[in-house]
Amino acid sequence: MRSFARPCIAAILAGLLAFPGFAANEKPLGFVTQAQSAQVSDAKVAIGTTVYPGDRVQTEAGGALRLRMGTTQLYLLASSSATLGQRSDALFAEVLRGTVGFSSNGTDQLELEVAEGVIRAANGQPAYGQVTIVGPAEIVVSAFHGSLVLDNDGELHTIPEGKSYRVTMDLEPAGTAAPVIPAYRDDANTTPAKRKRRKLAFFLLFGGVGALASYGIWTELSESPSKN
Repeated sequence: MRSFARPCIAAILAGLLAFPGFAANEKPLGFVTQAQSAQVSDAKVAIGTTVYPGDRVQTEAGGALRLRMGTTQLYLLASSSATLGQRSDALFAEVLRGTVGFSSNGTDQLELEVAEGVIRAANGQPAYGQVTIVGPAEIVVSAFHGSLVLDNDGELHTIPEGKSYRVTMDLEPAGTAAPVIPAYRDDANTTPAKRKRRKLAFFLLFGGVGALASYGIWTELSESPSKN
């Protein structure tokens, strides 16, 4: 009787562990500090909402969202979306659309994943900047404070402080495109996924109007954490 009961108990426990509330490794990444017309995994959010690995955060037209994750902050401007994740050495956000940025004091690392590569602070130094997805093969990367690095599968490109670059990439010829995969899978939050190096072209943006506008929004958000 005892030998029969043990497998049954094990099966029940395995079923319970499949739910997030029972998962031992389901630790929160952080929480929402500002939300306006924003959602987390298709649910409306408010200040204090907790976010977890795998959560998809998004904003509607005219919306904004700011998260605190450890000592870093992540923000989404209007009509933006990203999926959150964690590895052993860094937090990351896979940017799906719109404009997503981060602020880091250098203690915790936060990376932005796009088709062109992985964007992070240079040399683990304090920095804040953002990326805007313009199209399937084009982004704009802006470094407001500190330099950023775009890591294209080991090919490193530096975005100096105060600069914005338009980055384009060659798409695969029709019929040969490989499926798009994130830079890091979420298998135990630590397994690197294979990323194919892309052919990139960089163009310095001299106008800076969009970057200055985004910088102003970020400054306003940082100084007004109680806004809703």
